[in-house]
Amino acid sequence: MDHIFARFANRIAHIAGSPLTFLACVAVVIAWAIAGPFFGYSETWQLLINTGTTIVTFLMVFLIQNTQNRDGVALQTKLDELIRSSDAQNEFMGIEKLTDQELTALHERCEAAARKGHAALEQTRAERRRRGHEPPVGD
Repeated sequence: MDHIFARFANRIAHIAGSPLTFLACVAVVIAWAIAGPFFGYSETWQLLINTGTTIVTFLMVFLIQNTQNRDGVALQTKLDELIRSSDAQNEFMGIEKLTDQELTALHERCEAAARKGHAALEQTRAERRRRGHEPPVGD
């Protein structure tokens, strides 16, 4: 069942995101608007578009969420494999399950390490410029 739904959801999400589908929806709205005077802009005429768009929106939310969930899991799995198979720190595997506070603390730690690395690089460049091995910044 999961496999059938996944294929269905992917196919519908792909179709829904196509320019042709967008143009078809625009055509439906234009046809509905043109039909307004013929139906005297009645409540039934208004209810038709409201009901149709509500049903489509309701169903699409679940299909899109399903495809986003699968895409997110696939992306995380790929990133975890890259981390696992490289010299990166394995502690980053599975961080998507951390709390917001834990993610913020980890992010701050990464930013601090990046600042430290950047400062060391700038210090090295300054030393190389001082020794005449590297052109000055901006040249």
